[in-house]
Amino acid sequence: MDSKTYGVIGLGKMGANLALQAAEKGYKIIGYDKHLPTDIEQENLVLSHSLQNMVEQLPAPRRIFIYIPAGSAIDDVIDSLVPLLSKEDIIIDGGNSYWGDSIRRAERLAQQDLYFVDCGTSGGISGARNGACFMVGGDVKAVQQIEGLLKDISVPNGYSHTGAPGSGHFVKLVHNGIEFGMLQAIGEGMALLDKYREKLDISDILHTWNHGSVIRSWLIELMKQLYDEKQGFNVPSYVEDTGEVNWLVSDAMHMEVSIPVIAQSVMQLIASRDSQQTSPKSIAMMRNGFGGHPFGTDAVIEHERHFGRVGGYPQEDKK
Repeated sequence: MDSKTYGVIGLGKMGANLALQAAEKGYKIIGYDKHLPTDIEQENLVLSHSLQNMVEQLPAPRRIFIYIPAGSAIDDVIDSLVPLLSKEDIIIDGGNSYWGDSIRRAERLAQQDLYFVDCGTSGGISGARNGACFMVGGDVKAVQQIEGLLKDISVPNGYSHTGAPGSGHFVKLVHNGIEFGMLQAIGEGMALLDKYREKLDISDILHTWNHGSVIRSWLIELMKQLYDEKQGFNVPSYVEDTGEVNWLVSDAMHMEVSIPVIAQSVMQLIASRDSQQTSPKSIAMMRNGFGGHPFGTDAVIEHERHFGRVGGYPQEDKK
């Protein structure tokens, strides 16, 4: 068996960078995309003009990665591939598909003597190019045939076979939920620093935090990098996402697992998109109705908000 040749479908930011990294490490990659890039072909990375042409260049058993957005497009690619494949060929979904979909796809392909592996991929674009982190679910026999490549293009210790089909994408989904919670916490921290009574050197604080503090992390590093590049928080407040963590919140309800931080991070993300803010408008209308509270700002009420409390929190007498 030629263990060094793989197919990659989807040569966008993740697929192309993973393909380039693998090619540079001695693997032969046969790539295909509906819109073939013109700047990545090299000695070990060959571009195909069709799925059939790609499959014909792969030795059996074929190992084919899919790096396209989650959804029905994955099933469309699988349906196009199946007639071209042979018994025990392996399809690997490296995107952020829902783990339940991955279980169903694995079961369907198993009926045709084909393997399906769900490969959660983390590390972003730079990870894809220089060393990623993989969480892999699938039949042991199939996973053993691809783990050599995955270990070679991951960072040290950045590979785990998590279990049966579906487990890889489930673990990656939980990972993304934790990520959302961390992003929200850091964002709230930035808001507090930005509103301090004196102007703080936030760039220097972020630099310090990433040297020995409990919260040192790649996310803190990225926060400093972008803060410096944008010269402050000079970007739109609208936060876009592809919706995976919404699935996790729903799953948690089915599993009866309490995840308040992750759930609230999703709510805050959604709130960032509502420039019209219907909910607070409704609250203002009702407050006006029962208390005559004004619409919009009011200098007198603002003064009361800041100075209505004379003293601080009363300490309990311990005598």
